[in-house]
Amino acid sequence: MTPQLKAIPLIIAGVLLNAFAQICLKKGLVHGMSWDPMALLRLVFTPWILAGLACYAVSVLVWMKALSLVDASYAYPFLALGFLVNALLAKAILGEAIPPLRWAALAIIVCGVALQAWAK
Repeated sequence: MTPQLKAIPLIIAGVLLNAFAQICLKKGLVHGMSWDPMALLRLVFTPWILAGLACYAVSVLVWMKALSLVDASYAYPFLALGFLVNALLAKAILGEAIPPLRWAALAIIVCGVALQAWAK
């Protein structure tokens, strides 16, 4: 098995964790955000924010393992898939509307990632 094939599950896991972190952070900000130190401290310890930060931490470790297997120039473009995953999660979990033009843009991003993945 090539290093690229070994890295794909790690890369996808990193993208998924990163996108889920964004959704968790958004869910944790239902009451907004203030720069007041005590308010920030309370915010950081809310369950959704902690979950988001944990997802980020794990995604960094997973990403590091992926980068140990392949070139950064191969792995990094896959992060663009996060735009699609984030939109799907935002629609499903947050109930956000995704306009048709944004779906078209996301399709173009996915095509670009696919092209770079097959490039030699």
